[in-house]
Amino acid sequence: MRPFGNVIPLDEARSIIAAQIRPIDRHEIVPLHEATGRVLAGDVVAAADVPPFSRAAMDGYAVRAEDTAGAARDRPVLLACVDQVFTGQMPGRAVGHGECVEIATGAPLPTGADAVVMVEDTSRDGTGPVQVFAAVQPAQHVGRQGADIAASQVVLRDGTHLAPARVGVLAATGAAEVRVYVRPRVAILSTGNEVASPGAPLEPGQIYDVNRFTLTAIAWTHGGRPEPHHTVGDDIDALAEAIDACLDADMLVFSGGSSVGERDLMLDALARRGRVLFHGLALKPGKPTAFGLVGGKPFFGMPGYPTSCLSNGYILLAPAIRAMARLPPQRAATVRAPLGARLVSPAGRHQIYTVALVDGAAMPAFKASGDITSMSQADGYIEIPMDVEVLDAGTVVEVTLF
Repeated sequence: MRPFGNVIPLDEARSIIAAQIRPIDRHEIVPLHEATGRVLAGDVVAAADVPPFSRAAMDGYAVRAEDTAGAARDRPVLLACVDQVFTGQMPGRAVGHGECVEIATGAPLPTGADAVVMVEDTSRDGTGPVQVFAAVQPAQHVGRQGADIAASQVVLRDGTHLAPARVGVLAATGAAEVRVYVRPRVAILSTGNEVASPGAPLEPGQIYDVNRFTLTAIAWTHGGRPEPHHTVGDDIDALAEAIDACLDADMLVFSGGSSVGERDLMLDALARRGRVLFHGLALKPGKPTAFGLVGGKPFFGMPGYPTSCLSNGYILLAPAIRAMARLPPQRAATVRAPLGARLVSPAGRHQIYTVALVDGAAMPAFKASGDITSMSQADGYIEIPMDVEVLDAGTVVEVTLF
């Protein structure tokens, strides 16, 4: 066996990773309906005013504001209704002195009118004149042309994360497609003679590949374009070929082969082609984790145990993919809850401990690094710093939700 050399603190590992991640600079044009969650490549400038015409902001009557002066419930102003206009229609005539036009919310304001009286402040008997019971000021209940967005205005800046409301802004400008940064390609490769693909029969001593699928899900969720590769056995030449096949991607993620056994050959293969920047974290679970560069591309060597791999996928891989994809840091939801049981943490190791929220308490859910149910049956995790060895039941902890 080959013992670990120096393990490093989690914060140091994060700093090393951050220093090697470069934001993606390639871009593509996508239809607007596929733009949600993407990152804008280049400023967007409005080609026209939004709204493109002045429009009614209320159902009622388009009027000249000066004609309503002095109107009150006991002294209504009488106006002749000369037209009716609905949304999607253009007014048939202008509004003159002493006149009004019945108008629907969103319909274009007729020429001559400068305000809208709400229908609640009016009364009309059949086809007779409209009684106006409240005076209005110019521009009252009117959405002015260009009030939302003016032509030639920069609507969104380069690097903007396209949340649903921002996609709506693009639609308002008439854009049918938008230029965005591409999702970084993330090659994902599981290694080990013991790993079989789900759906295939298990040979003696084999287990199904969990990590390829959890890592693929993390990559897709956090802005990457995952590219899963076929599992490779413990053969250094085959591993070297598999690494070469992954080098078209922007980031490489391997699981297995990052521990300390003589048959864990992935790091040997990586070291031949690149540079290992760290191997081993003062972390539980997830100690056998590596990071470095191969072919100028960042790579992660993840533990083979599913819980360790997934845990590090959340706390190390996901932020790196987001940074490369130009996405903002994830704002994970957290809750505070008392521990439901006493926890003991190993000295000198930062611990990620999964918990389930039961009746308002954080109950331990961690089983073992190889048990994926440690994550799937948990609601989130707590972090126990390196200098804390015991947390008593009842201690209030912050739970980061999955």
